Amino acid sequence: MGLKGPPFVLYLPSDTCHSTLATTTATIMQSFKRGLLSIGLILLALLTNVVFAAKLRLDELHLPAGFQIEVLTGAVPNARQMTLGRYANGHGVIYVGSMGAGKVYAVELEQDRATAVHIVASGLQLPIGVAYRRGQLYVSAVSRILRLDGIDDRLANPPTPVTVTDRFPADTHHGGRFIAFGPDDWLYVSVGAPCNICDPSARYANIERMKADGSAVEVVARGVRNSVGFDWSPIDQTLWFTDNGRDMMGDDLPSDELNHLTKAGQHFGYPYCHQGDTPDPAFGSKRRCEEFVPPVLKLGAHVAALGMRFYSGRQFPNEYRNNLFIAEHGSWNRSSKVGYRVVRVVLDRQGRAVRHEPFVEGWLQRDASGKERVWGRPADVLVMPDGSLLISDDLAGVIYRVRYAP
Repeated sequence: MGLKGPPFVLYLPSDTCHSTLATTTATIMQSFKRGLLSIGLILLALLTNVVFAAKLRLDELHLPAGFQIEVLTGAVPNARQMTLGRYANGHGVIYVGSMGAGKVYAVELEQDRATAVHIVASGLQLPIGVAYRRGQLYVSAVSRILRLDGIDDRLANPPTPVTVTDRFPADTHHGGRFIAFGPDDWLYVSVGAPCNICDPSARYANIERMKADGSAVEVVARGVRNSVGFDWSPIDQTLWFTDNGRDMMGDDLPSDELNHLTKAGQHFGYPYCHQGDTPDPAFGSKRRCEEFVPPVLKLGAHVAALGMRFYSGRQFPNEYRNNLFIAEHGSWNRSSKVGYRVVRVVLDRQGRAVRHEPFVEGWLQRDASGKERVWGRPADVLVMPDGSLLISDDLAGVIYRVRYAP
């Protein structure tokens, strides 16, 4: 017994409906083409990254059990600091600074896959720092802080950068500036010493902050040789930062530092005292180490600790929450290379640093004869909304993604 009902009838449109039908059909076809294009771009990106990953020897990278690493994009030469732009439901933009390349990149995401990379600024001087705030992208360029307005909607036709301020020192030695907006909505800017070791004026060797319009600049941390990474604790909103130790004191001194600012204006020792307990050979007689704030953790000499972030995601196991990840760029003049990895800093429930340990390593390889080979240099880390961790690599021109998938 079949179902009864009105017969199926195909109604052909009258002449008055032709225009509406044509418009509707065109709209459907355009949507269909856009969908195919998006799928095609995603598949192309996946295929490109698979091929690129093979060349990068990802099999040489070692992570804790249950973690996996992949290439998000290999189209960001000299990639340095990263910041997340507008993002919702797997769709959005990651902005990436560079150093010698002089460019700022925008990596478009669809379904959390990189589908396109745009150059949104070029010809800049050491634009390593990028910070995003309410649709505006801030970029550091040595003496200048620039701003690109309405950037998320103009990736293919980026706006001309506006100069927010040009008051920072013009020295290029340690002139690449890490920048980030703090919980107070002020922009924090690192200002390195213009030398390996010297006793510079108060304009240098500090971390400063300013309002988003460039006004009300003030120093928040002093005696900081060269910080290229900082973040705020999710527990109490205080500032933590890495600091690179001086060179030419041997292979094992002084250590790079992880520091914790608990009061504005604190002094962390440079150039008089290193790693909290080692007077400088040239300037140590002028002041005692006890006068300064010691590091909460010694990270090791010459590891070049750069970008760092607290892990605020929920994808990784619970014991990783509120821990720190630090990108170690690696030594340049040590007799035996160190660094070239990402480390995890374990904090207790009170937010105190307990220890640090390797999280991703393998960019530095040694064969049986001891010959060293470096194929990657981590520069920054970024926690994504889905809880995955991104790592920029300025040697390979890559952004990696680490997932937990036991």
